[in-house]
Amino acid sequence: MKRKLQRKKGARKALLKNLATSLILHEKIKTTAEKAKEVRSFVERLITKGKKGDLASRRYLLKFLPKNAVAKVMEDLAPAFSNQKSGFLKIVRLAARKGDGAKLAFLEFGERTVEVKKKGEEGEKEKKDGKDKKPKVKA
Repeated sequence: MKRKLQRKKGARKALLKNLATSLILHEKIKTTAEKAKEVRSFVERLITKGKKGDLASRRYLLKFLPKNAVAKVMEDLAPAFSNQKSGFLKIVRLAARKGDGAKLAFLEFGERTVEVKKKGEEGEKEKKDGKDKKPKVKA
């Protein structure tokens, strides 16, 4: 952790965990640029750890994230970035916030190298193709 973000250690760790959880579950968050930079390195380390896919990695992730976020990292995000070593996230700069002038940014996942199919998509594609249907025979 490079930035203190004007918080004590406990509050800073809680902030990073909450931002990381929101980012993983929603795949895009809007926050200040400094927080985005700090969360990016934190989440990239977690995804890299999740790419191993073993029990030790799952337990390590559970130290920082809730169960539903760990499941998403292990089942969706890690396989999607399996061919990529780093650079899973991108920061998109926005205009300054009107109230206090803080620099804002979107933090979102970049391009995935492998598209992960969701449950039930294979069956729907077969039905839409129409190739599996048997031709009707008139008697």
